[in-house]
Amino acid sequence: MSFSQGFISRIVEDPHLFHVILTFVGFLVATKLVQRWRLRQRQDDESPHRASIPTFEKSPERQWRRWIPSSFRFPTPDPYPDWSIETTKPLPYRPFRYGPVYHVTMGLRKAQYEDWIELDNQFPKYHAEKQKRIALRGEKSCKTHLEAYPAAMELLQEFREYLPARYPSLYQKTEKGLKNLWSGEDFDFEGDEQGRLTEDPMQMAARLVQDDLAIMVEREDGDYYLLAGAILLPGFWRLEDKYDMGLSKIHTSGHVPQYKEKLEKGMMNFFRRVRLQEMVARNNYFFQVDDQLGWSWSIGPEDSPKVSWATAEKDRAIGHHYFRSERQTLRRLPKSGGVVFTIRTYFHPITEVAEEDYVPGRLASAVRSWGEDVSRYKGKDKYQGILLEYLDKKHHEQLERGLDLSRGDEIRTYPY
Repeated sequence: MSFSQGFISRIVEDPHLFHVILTFVGFLVATKLVQRWRLRQRQDDESPHRASIPTFEKSPERQWRRWIPSSFRFPTPDPYPDWSIETTKPLPYRPFRYGPVYHVTMGLRKAQYEDWIELDNQFPKYHAEKQKRIALRGEKSCKTHLEAYPAAMELLQEFREYLPARYPSLYQKTEKGLKNLWSGEDFDFEGDEQGRLTEDPMQMAARLVQDDLAIMVEREDGDYYLLAGAILLPGFWRLEDKYDMGLSKIHTSGHVPQYKEKLEKGMMNFFRRVRLQEMVARNNYFFQVDDQLGWSWSIGPEDSPKVSWATAEKDRAIGHHYFRSERQTLRRLPKSGGVVFTIRTYFHPITEVAEEDYVPGRLASAVRSWGEDVSRYKGKDKYQGILLEYLDKKHHEQLERGLDLSRGDEIRTYPY
């Protein structure tokens, strides 16, 4: 009998020895697994592209998750191809679908980090409008709660890394912040000896981009609250009405259609599960019957106690109709855990939009698909007659010149 055969025979005959060897083998396997886990943790901590784990820690007293700062960073974006403040046109977002059914959904889709902030040749116009509204309404439109101050400062640092990499002909990174090469503005993100900036950090952030900005912060009740914002080009809502409100109340106070029935649960769950490695985007659209990018005066003066579509003039000429579309992105900040919204508004005369192939027919069908609640929310009664008549006319003109409707979805895929 060989040594190996004898050893195996002894193991089989001696249960105690078998148990000892089994325990030893288990210990070796467990040790190896722990070593691999620790190596992976160390790689996570050192890698600029991965989030540390775990990201949340439950409080023993409450069902609340305290954010644990992470070293995660998105990779540096490539420069926007051939970007120019003179020639780069706004992206043609047309986020509507053919009827007959209008679905109320969150409409989220995955977005790439390099596309986080979209700038174009409308930047000078947006910059001027923001500067004007900051002078008139800065304290009402730009606010940062003490609880959200770290998140607002973190957002500035995120812009400091992103903007000069993505738009090197517009922004240059400096020792303390950023320089706008077009306007000559120097932005100091460090402030005085106490770290105080010369202006609200959200206001400063808003002057860097064409977007409006908002930060939601989780409190101990598990809800997310709007605690920082620079809402300078909102059109239809005011930051002061929503500031320091929880996520659900923001939407119910604004009478968002079917929020309670179809959106609330999913939205609350989504906010709690936003991962560092992910960024999402969504689009929406509205109509205005005035030409103001900052505030739609047709629904009432901006400082009125109550504003609504009830005050708007009905059936204004088509030249007063504007198409307003928002592209919103949502991501979590790694150090503070705050959730950042960017809200980029695209604003065009409807007469311009309706000249695009496939657009007037699809848009008319989408408007006709709105239910009563959505129609009321979007003020349809004030413009539907004039608008739909015009869109139908432009649609028939396109058909008469031979437009192939069967290729519409192929040529103009959602949300374009």
